[in-house]
Amino acid sequence: MERKHFLKSLLLGAASVPALLSACSKESVSPTSSTTTTGTSGTGSGGTGTGSGSCAVAPTETEGPFPTKVPSSYVRSDIRDGKTGYQMDITITLSNSNASCAALAGAIIDIWHCDAEGNYSEYGGTGMQATNYQSVHFLRGRQVTDANGQVKFTSIFPGWYSGRATHIHVHVYSATGTSLKVTQIAFPEGTGTAVAAVNGYAKGLNGYTSNASDNVFSDGVANELATVTGSTTAGFQLAFSMGVPA
Repeated sequence: MERKHFLKSLLLGAASVPALLSACSKESVSPTSSTTTTGTSGTGSGGTGTGSGSCAVAPTETEGPFPTKVPSSYVRSDIRDGKTGYQMDITITLSNSNASCAALAGAIIDIWHCDAEGNYSEYGGTGMQATNYQSVHFLRGRQVTDANGQVKFTSIFPGWYSGRATHIHVHVYSATGTSLKVTQIAFPEGTGTAVAAVNGYAKGLNGYTSNASDNVFSDGVANELATVTGSTTAGFQLAFSMGVPA
C-alpha cells in the first residue's frame, strides 16, 4: 500500500503504519504503472534464473503484513542488529524508466525481511507470528542511492515462513518522500542455488513454498528475481536492478 505523505527530511519523515495487509496476496492498488522489458540472466549460487533488467519495472506488491513502522529511524547499511545467519551483502540498483534508464540518484530505498527462523522484528505475539519481537528492529534499513543509483546493505540470508518463498521487501521513495514503488525481491530456487545451499537453516525446506506456488510470485518473477552468488562458508552476494518511473 502506498504511503504518500512523508515529511521531506530523511531522519524526521516518519509515516504512520497502515492496517496489516494480507501476507500472501498481490497488492490491489499500484502506485505506478508497470513496464515490461527483457530481463537479463541471473545466477543463484551455481543456478540460473531470469533477473530483472536495468529498466524493467518490477510489479507492485504488498508491503504487509510486517512493514517497518518508522523507516526513517533506520538509516543504516548494516541491518543485522546481532541476528545470526549466513552473511549476505545486498546491492540494489535503480534506474529511471522515464529518463532513458539513467541511474536514479538520491532515491530512498527501504528494505526489510525475516530472520533465519522466519520471524520479523517490530511484530509478534499474535497468531500471525507467535514469537514477540515488537520491541526490536533487526533486518530493517534505509539508504539513499548514490550517483550510480545504488545502495548497499549488509544482512543475513533470509529464512522462510509458511505460505511464502524466500523474499525481501523493498519500498522506493523519491528524494522528497513520494512513494515510487513497493515490490519484493525473489530468489532463484532449485539445485545449485543459494536457497538450496542454505536449506532453510534449522527448519530445512520441508513445507517450503516455492516461487511458483507463492501467491505473490506465482504470476511470474521475471522482473523480481535477484542474482545470488556465494556460499555458506564465504557468505552470499545479492544483486537486484530495476527501473522506477521517477
